[in-house]
Amino acid sequence: MGKYAESANLIELGNRIRDRRTELHLSQETVAEKAEVSTNTISRIECGQTAMSIEIFIKLVDVLDVDVGELLGGIVFADRRDGRFQDMFYHIHHLKECEQTVVLQTMETLVKWIQRCG
Repeated sequence: MGKYAESANLIELGNRIRDRRTELHLSQETVAEKAEVSTNTISRIECGQTAMSIEIFIKLVDVLDVDVGELLGGIVFADRRDGRFQDMFYHIHHLKECEQTVVLQTMETLVKWIQRCG
C-alpha cells in the first residue's frame, strides 16, 4: 500500500474516532485520560497524523464503546458481545508488541488477499 493510501486510511480512521467521541459528547482530554494516553496522542490519531498500537486501539474501542468493525471502516458485527471477536482481541492484547505487529500484518495481508480474490 502506498504512502497516500496509508495516510488516507489513517485520516478515515481518525475521523471515525472523532465522530464517535463527539457523538458521546466526550472531550479529547476525557478520552485521553480514560485510554491512558496523552491528549496530544488523541489529537494526532483523530487528525490521521499517527498510527496507533493495537493496545491503544483496543483501549479506544473500550472507551468509546464502539464496535471494532465500525472503527475499521463501517463493518458492523452482528453482536458487539460476540465472544469470538472479544476473545481474539483479548489474546492479541496480551501478546508482546513485536508479536502484535506480526499478527496485525498477517491479518492485513489476509484481508487484502480476500478482497482481491473475493
